[in-house]
Amino acid sequence: MTGAVALAQKFVLPDSLGWNVLPEGKTLILQLATTDAAKPKFSMDGANGHGFVLDSLGRLVWTPSYEMADRIERKKEVSVIFQADWADGRKIRLPVTFVVTHVNRPPEIEELPIFYVRQSTPNRYQLPAEYVGDPDGDPVVFKSIPSQMPEGLALTSQGQWTWAPSRNQFNSLKNNPLLVEFLVQDQPDKTETKGRLKIAQTQLDLPPDLLLVPSDTLLTVKEDTRINFKIYVSDPNGDDNISHVEFVSSDMRVPREALKSNTSLQYEFTWTPGYAFVEEAERQHEAELLFFAIDKSNNRVQRRVKIIVLDAENMEEKDRLLYQKYRSALVQAKSLIDELDENHEKLNRMYKQAKKGKKNRAIINASLGATTGLSPLLLENEEGKIVSGVGGTAVLTLGTLEATEVVGKSRSDIVEKQKINVELRNQLQVEGDNFARKYALKSSRRGKDFEIDRDKLQPVLNNQKMVFLELDAAKPLTRRYDNKDIKKTFPDFSEE
Repeated sequence: MTGAVALAQKFVLPDSLGWNVLPEGKTLILQLATTDAAKPKFSMDGANGHGFVLDSLGRLVWTPSYEMADRIERKKEVSVIFQADWADGRKIRLPVTFVVTHVNRPPEIEELPIFYVRQSTPNRYQLPAEYVGDPDGDPVVFKSIPSQMPEGLALTSQGQWTWAPSRNQFNSLKNNPLLVEFLVQDQPDKTETKGRLKIAQTQLDLPPDLLLVPSDTLLTVKEDTRINFKIYVSDPNGDDNISHVEFVSSDMRVPREALKSNTSLQYEFTWTPGYAFVEEAERQHEAELLFFAIDKSNNRVQRRVKIIVLDAENMEEKDRLLYQKYRSALVQAKSLIDELDENHEKLNRMYKQAKKGKKNRAIINASLGATTGLSPLLLENEEGKIVSGVGGTAVLTLGTLEATEVVGKSRSDIVEKQKINVELRNQLQVEGDNFARKYALKSSRRGKDFEIDRDKLQPVLNNQKMVFLELDAAKPLTRRYDNKDIKKTFPDFSEE
């Protein structure tokens, strides 16, 4: 062999550097030779099933398998012993070590099953491991090609496709199935192979799908509580395949009008059981609703909802009654305040009249002084008439007295009544303002303190000092006021 040197005295092997180093999958062809002119018989030990093929003439053929090395153990050494035997009994042996280096192969992808999708439904498709893999056993990563991906289609690095095609996308698949290209990349060498996935409409006649929001199948509510469901309908074979959406109820008092259509695929159920829904002898009443959707092939889907309605106090009626009590109490208070205001003006007029009488009213007091004599007198020109005459002095006194001391009541009584009137009026204003402010909201009037505070107004309205004011009993106790009138007296009064 050209360029060969004798090794181990008799064997002749290639002298080029690295002749015994070869990559996986590459075939080595080696002709063994010796320096002896006679042709020996060649053999080898240590092959151990590695695939060496050596004939007796010394021709060695070997193709290292791809499983010998891997991404972790990048090199694999294989040691063998070559042996030459001559007819005269001579024999020589030579150990040789071959080094096999790892060769990374790209991932392999077979023709994939079709990805059948349903409309407006999350469809999932896992690329099967038996169709996609790496011949070296390397881990693989899946990568999408953005230009190939329709809107909404996604591919994870683990090879899972997800897509909920819209109505238009689904319809376009009917005549034009999609062919989507993607990449499979092994690790860590990142060798890539391109694959293709076919996406088409489902071939099954599937029933429609019906989604309730909220999704509770059991609801427990009180009377006069609004019940609301959003209902979304879709069909895997296309939304135009929906034929009918309806519901039935175990209680005929649930009106059919409670279900309303927003669109052909969106519905809304709204119903409020009134306070008369649960009989007085019952504590609760059950109603079962069955929502269903039917497609053109009479495939049917249904969802059941059980509603338990608990007996409840009629808060609307109670609030109305409490408001009437609230308003009535303030009307009484305002009526009395107006009465006291009018009485106060009356007392002021009486007091002014008393002051005026002191200045203008007087009593004349006349008395006789010292009397000196009493004698008859003859009037001139009246000779036939005689009158008596008084002789001496007389005193005339003109004095003033306060009118109230002479005519009517005492002035001190008027002043006392004015004090009582102002005191009662101020007390009633304060209590009325507090009551109007504290119970301006519906929720505050529902508390147990409402009746207590309302009763506290009664002693003020019926104060014993009222009798001293001598109010007109012929006037009505309660006057008619509108809300604006009440609000003028009690600014915090609520109209709800």
